[in-house]
Amino acid sequence: MTSAKPRLIFWGTPELARTVLGAIAESSAWEVVGVVAQPDRPAGRNLQLQPPPVKLEALGRGIPVWQPVKARDPSFVAELAAVGADLFVVAAYGQILPQSILSLPRFGCLNIHTSLLPRWRGAAPIQWAIATGDKETGVTIMKMDPGMDTGPIVSVVRTPIYPSDTGATLHDRLGVMGAELICVTLPQYLSGSLPPIPQPPDGVTHARKIVKEDGRMDWSLPAAVLEARLRAFTPWPGGFCFLPSEPKASLIKIHAAHLGFDGGTAATELSPPGTILRADRRGLAIQCGEGVLVVTELQPEGGKRMTAEQFLAGHRPQFMK
Repeated sequence: MTSAKPRLIFWGTPELARTVLGAIAESSAWEVVGVVAQPDRPAGRNLQLQPPPVKLEALGRGIPVWQPVKARDPSFVAELAAVGADLFVVAAYGQILPQSILSLPRFGCLNIHTSLLPRWRGAAPIQWAIATGDKETGVTIMKMDPGMDTGPIVSVVRTPIYPSDTGATLHDRLGVMGAELICVTLPQYLSGSLPPIPQPPDGVTHARKIVKEDGRMDWSLPAAVLEARLRAFTPWPGGFCFLPSEPKASLIKIHAAHLGFDGGTAATELSPPGTILRADRRGLAIQCGEGVLVVTELQPEGGKRMTAEQFLAGHRPQFMK
């Protein structure tokens, strides 16, 4: 007589979590008996309620969905307990789970975290890994405890961060990697052959939530830092600065830029950050605190995305702030 399949509840909300759910739901080695996602949120110009990607994936597969406003609500915890799941799998759910939930399944809760823990615990590990110039990142599967990404490590996979990577491309790659890793990890973990190992005490960093102001281009920073931040914060909040004009400065969104070199002459070195050293079809070469950033695609306030050459057909900027 064979034992029953392990019964899983999946927790997740955004597109990355949808990728993971799609992978684990395909396996016949376990059964996904339910999905927990964040509530539907208003989106778009009409602010109509939109279901999160994970909900759409679950409904398409005929999997029941819960969307509690607060997961720690005692009535919801009781409802979860009644299901009697063997394991919870979590990927970008969006709320910290209390001990009352973590202790429900007999195999505990596994979290798919998109960094090499203990580096970049927290809300935005993908963006901060790029923004701070990390050379590699990855996915860590850990057994959850009540802390913020502090639980013991079960398995890890690594990937380089390429010079062309943006927050969007790295997000998508790590989603696929996380989906593959959890499917390989689960059989070993459930059999007891892959015991969790405590995180090392050294190397802890925290990835705070990204806010809109993080996209502001501070030209006093080195060009290499601004280029990395622009890639990290693509697609949101993107990069932006302001073009001095009357009666008020106009917003400029920056969509693409690369590091430039304008000779390092004394004149260049004396130019204040934000000075446009060169403006032609190749781009706007802007002096930074150290080095030059060449903006090649941008979007004026109220306008459409365009090349630097198109922008210069109607503008003669000398300075950005």
